Parts: sequence; C-alpha cells; structure tokens
Amino acid sequence: MAGGFGVGKTTLVGAISEITPMTTEALMTSAGLSVDDVSKVPDKTTTTVAMDFGRITFSDDLILYLFGTPGQSRFWFMWDELIRGALGALVLVDTRRVEDSFAAIDFFENRELPYVAAVNTFEDAPRYDTDEVREALAIPESVPLVFCDARLRESVRHVLVVVVQQAIQTLRAQQRHVNALG
Repeated sequence: MAGGFGVGKTTLVGAISEITPMTTEALMTSAGLSVDDVSKVPDKTTTTVAMDFGRITFSDDLILYLFGTPGQSRFWFMWDELIRGALGALVLVDTRRVEDSFAAIDFFENRELPYVAAVNTFEDAPRYDTDEVREALAIPESVPLVFCDARLRESVRHVLVVVVQQAIQTLRAQQRHVNALG
C-alpha cells in the first residue's frame, strides 16, 4: 500500500490487522518539518520511517500480508523491496492532496502491478464523485476506484476485497494470454 504523506496508511493497517501491527512510527522533528508539508495534516506528530506491517485472514486459503510504505519521497528507495512477491497493491488517496498520489500510481503502473485506488474520506476533505476523482488521478477505467474510511474495519475490509478481486482478475487475464500463445 502506498500513498502520500499523512494519507492514512498506518491507520488503515491498524484498523484491519488481526495481529498487532508492526509500525515504524517516529516522532516528527523540526528537521522533518522543513521537508514534509504538514499544512493539511496539522495534528500529525509521527511519521512512518520504514514500513507498516499487518495481516488479515479472509479464509484458510486467503491471507493478506499488508505492507504500508512511507509516504515521503526520501523513502521511495524501499518500495521495490516492499512489493517483492506482491500480487496487487493499493494507492490511498486524499482529495486535499491528489497530486501526492501520482508517484504511487506511476510506481505500480511502471511495474505492471495491479492496483486499486481508494479515497480516504477525511471529514474536512472535499467530496468528489468517482468520475471527477478518476480524471484528477488520470487512472483508466480498468483500475477500480473506491471510497473508504481508513479508521473503520469494515470499510478497509471492503477495499482489500476489491484489491484481491483486481489481482485475481489480472492473473486470470494473464493466464488466458499465456494459454492463447500456446
């Protein structure tokens, strides 16, 4: 899972994980304030410095391991390692800072990793319909776009089901393509 700084990745992992989430939150320092724009998240006092990790079991044969990436560009070097073996991904979006989502979208698209875009519906964030958000993110119709509240377990569960469905659909399409090639 990826997205901009302060978009709710740590919150999302904490809301759904059946194990105590492993987080690498550190207090923000004055040095970080000089590079991190906290104007849209003024109450934020910590930031992820490596990753968040959680787990959710949907059934005996479907267990998701959740890896949340740090949102700041200075940590992007870790992303390739965090997606190793991934079958799908999630881009968490904040409509107050849509542009913060572009790096994650580009990252997953460049690696041809199926992903879902999920708008975290912050209380003070502007509301847009699906078409407006899709256009602002410049994502194709083939990419599912959902709305969620990263604080609520059932909302997060729905998003993760969509991620699994997208991954399965993509894997099946790839298999059909391979079979057609003979």
